[in-house]
Amino acid sequence: MRTLFEAGASDLDEGAPARSLAHLAEQAAWCTPDSCGAAATVSTGEDTAEAPTAVTHPDLSALVSVQWESGEGPIPTALDSGRATGADDLLHERRWPEYRAEALQAGVRSSATLPYRRDGITLTITVYGFRPGLKVEKGCTATDVLGELAATGLARERRYRDALAEVDQLDTALRTRPVVDQACGILMYVLGCDPDTAFDTLRRLSQRTNRKLSDLAGALVRTRGHGLESELRCLGDRPRDPGRAAARNGAEPGRTPAPGLGHGR
Repeated sequence: MRTLFEAGASDLDEGAPARSLAHLAEQAAWCTPDSCGAAATVSTGEDTAEAPTAVTHPDLSALVSVQWESGEGPIPTALDSGRATGADDLLHERRWPEYRAEALQAGVRSSATLPYRRDGITLTITVYGFRPGLKVEKGCTATDVLGELAATGLARERRYRDALAEVDQLDTALRTRPVVDQACGILMYVLGCDPDTAFDTLRRLSQRTNRKLSDLAGALVRTRGHGLESELRCLGDRPRDPGRAAARNGAEPGRTPAPGLGHGR
């Protein structure tokens, strides 16, 4: 679990909310009457042990960690149910024994967790109290409004990053399209196949050699297929066309052999 203690800490690594989780936790604690501290987490449904987490005091990090490790506690319950989850008095709480023991050891008697789901990401805010009876419900409270705004910002940030990644992918595709087309042309000649089969062969060779398709296409064009004929034919879905093979070997007069495929320039 990665934690931040100081308010105003720099943003977490790429994919985290634009607003600092540490600042969010500080604001949640400040907005909640009778709160002694707060924690904020961001979960994507993957390994929760690596979920970005911020707490207002180092002692509270253990309360979050024990929930990820045991799979029990107000945060996992809120994530599963999508509803606010709390414990009015942990001294008499029986649902989460490991969380209860850790909380009481830290002097925490009550807690409340609010979940906010947006676009596959769930933000949680948990507030803690030294006394029993701390309650924070979903609705028009300052803490809840803060969570709603933070979750919306988180979702917007993720969509923005996804859009940038898509633009980058499209730009790469446009820049590499000509060389991929040339590589497919070479494959069509060697294999005697159609364009779809040529591209599929190039894709499978990319996977087989663990190389980017654009890099492989560039190498294929530079070498004009030299050294790869046997492997390409093994990958081809269709047998070679005898007529094209004969033309490549110079059997049909008037047809020009493909440059570099068995012939010097």
